[in-house]
Amino acid sequence: MKTLTKTIFILLLGILSVQAQNTISGTITENTVPLEYANVILYNQSSKEVVKGTISNKKGIYTFNSVKNGSYYLEVSMLGFKTKTSKAFTLTADKFFDFELQEEAESLNEVVVKSKRPVIRQTAEKLIVDLENSEMLNSNLQDVMKRVPGIIVSNNGISYAGQSNIRILINGKTTDYMDMNTLLRDMPADNIAKVEMIEQPGAEFDAAGSGPILNIILKKNVKLGTHGTIVGWVGEDEGVEYGTSASIGSYINKLNWQASAGYSSPTWREDLFIKRTVEDATYDQATIEPYNPQSLRASASLDYYITDEHSIGVGVRNITTDSDRNSKSSNIITTANTTDYLLSQNSFNRDQTVFNVNPYYEYKTETQKLTADFNFVDYTNDNINTISSLEGSTVPYTNQRYLQDGEYQIKTYKIDYSKQFTEDFKLSLGSKYADVDTDSDLMSFSEDTNGEFVFDEDASNRFLVEENIFAVYSKLNITSGDWSFSGGLRFEDSNTKGTSSTTNESRERKISKLFPSASVSKKLNENLSANVAYSYRISRPSYSTLNSFVTYYDPLSSDVGNENLKPSFTNNYQFNLTFDGQPFFTIAYNGTKDAMFQYISQNTETAEISRTTINLTEKENWNFRLFGPLSFIKGVDGFTGFIVNYNKLKSAPDNLNLDKWSLIWFTQASYELPWEINAEISGNYGTGALDGGMDVDWFAGLDLSLGKTFLDDRLKVNFGLNKILNRGFVGKINYNNLNADVESNESRRNVQLRVSYSFGSRYGKQKNRENSSKEEQNRIDDNN
Repeated sequence: MKTLTKTIFILLLGILSVQAQNTISGTITENTVPLEYANVILYNQSSKEVVKGTISNKKGIYTFNSVKNGSYYLEVSMLGFKTKTSKAFTLTADKFFDFELQEEAESLNEVVVKSKRPVIRQTAEKLIVDLENSEMLNSNLQDVMKRVPGIIVSNNGISYAGQSNIRILINGKTTDYMDMNTLLRDMPADNIAKVEMIEQPGAEFDAAGSGPILNIILKKNVKLGTHGTIVGWVGEDEGVEYGTSASIGSYINKLNWQASAGYSSPTWREDLFIKRTVEDATYDQATIEPYNPQSLRASASLDYYITDEHSIGVGVRNITTDSDRNSKSSNIITTANTTDYLLSQNSFNRDQTVFNVNPYYEYKTETQKLTADFNFVDYTNDNINTISSLEGSTVPYTNQRYLQDGEYQIKTYKIDYSKQFTEDFKLSLGSKYADVDTDSDLMSFSEDTNGEFVFDEDASNRFLVEENIFAVYSKLNITSGDWSFSGGLRFEDSNTKGTSSTTNESRERKISKLFPSASVSKKLNENLSANVAYSYRISRPSYSTLNSFVTYYDPLSSDVGNENLKPSFTNNYQFNLTFDGQPFFTIAYNGTKDAMFQYISQNTETAEISRTTINLTEKENWNFRLFGPLSFIKGVDGFTGFIVNYNKLKSAPDNLNLDKWSLIWFTQASYELPWEINAEISGNYGTGALDGGMDVDWFAGLDLSLGKTFLDDRLKVNFGLNKILNRGFVGKINYNNLNADVESNESRRNVQLRVSYSFGSRYGKQKNRENSSKEEQNRIDDNN
């Protein structure tokens, strides 16, 4: 494998070439006075994508070197001045463009509408929510998700267009082994540059997953000098919650570094109510589960620019989470003649640590890019939970204790190369090798008559998994007039071996398969474009679901693994219409063979309900989406939309046959109140849906945020009112021998005050950089 990777690396280096280049330069002034640190962006005229960025020097001069022939336009902006955009031009030789900026007039004592929303763009392959220069009033990744059109955030996780099997990546790297609740609530929004929602992943992405991919792109330091931010927040949910963080970065000569650290202690509560009938008895269960995890995170990155084309760097991240909580469950068991109480408490102690290191090398010119990197993830997850009977319980129960220790290590070697042969033709190819080792150790104990917990070997298991995945891919992007095509082919060869040290049994699974993807787009007129896309995907069983042993949450609820699970394969089809680069109308369909489904069954003899993952006989999803901006309403900036969704789930051997149509409305709006107070509101309403196997009734959510800046925008104060309306999921489970009314809900309110202060130098400001060198400015040229 090392030889193959080395060979690919050498071949890629061998095909690098140099094309004729040009220079674009000019001056930026105000009333003939040179303006220093004005932002100048060079755009590709046909794709509207950023080619390069730079800033003006003390003499107001800007320069773009080594620009290939093509069609472009320039955009010049600076705080306090009106933005100017040049006319489109064709570059075949050196060009000179001078700009005269005008101050932006301020309007006082009236409501002035300003666009504070992030830029939302729909391309043929993904929806991009660009947060880089936005003033959005959010505090964490979960808040950011609410701003992605069509994403519904609830206590059951996140869903989109009737699909909850969403995969989250960070900078294209897996988060599969992290706790999603902690990730969503703890990752600060200040670190996020943009969110890419990829419904039809191209060949460059892993084929894993059947639903959309959310790729979180973190900010990269592009500010000259030394600068930083200090943040503190306090709130109230299921008790007082608080957190703080600090970040600092420096960009001097060829060295660029940044570091951050933070601590958070959020609070919330999850409620679960289940009412069901077992023969002649009614079981009325209520489970109240408060959360108060404490998370400590630290990260750092270092980039060294060897030359204008070559750079190396490394990123390191560590997140530690400690969660102690007591979940209380009550079961009122009623028959015609008796009423019994089964009262229990589950005490959790959960410690998680995620360590990640990612060194890389990059070669980059105007037409070529080669990246080679290594990514190492070490994830430990240690749990102790004790289920014990509470006073007042009339049903006898033997107290249980479970020690669940898990360790996961992922080593990934990756190389990617792309070359823009012409403005209309691009080739990408690459290779990836992943080595995964997991160790899940479940130890069960039962309390004896002396109050001691005794090890139960029969109910314990240590489950080891080794998995290797090798992949190669190639991809073409071709444009011809109003038509554009993107198509790729990915080959993946995976070997998985699971071993139970308790039963001494091993199972192996080998999958070698081709995964095609394609997208065709046509510009119908100046504003409207159409796109048709297809992708083929695989979902592999998670390692925890393959462990066939039982994990109890309360005396009557448990999870059971399924070592016979098969991987599932999904065909995704999609048709998009976009208007001015914004999402407008979509029709999508996906059909999955052997889809994995969390199946709940009921034992009529013991009244226990257990959840296990099974393979469905049939799974289909249709969705129709209509999206539009709110700019036609005076004083409002934002979007709204509707999703009509149809889900069908069927498993012949398990007496499961569910299908349902649903309608979801969502909106997000921002506006400016008097005294320059920015306001944002987001909400959603659904007529009902299939959430797993639960037939959900109507649901709704509503959040509000207010924000204001002080001290020349260095000090920002945000006030959030979340879960103003949060009905949660209320519905029924009705299949096989289980008929239950279910309500899954969260705590009903969240109030949060957030204050941040930025210090040090600023990108684009006319101060604090009197000694800036030309070399530092060139670094911005190449890495903006």
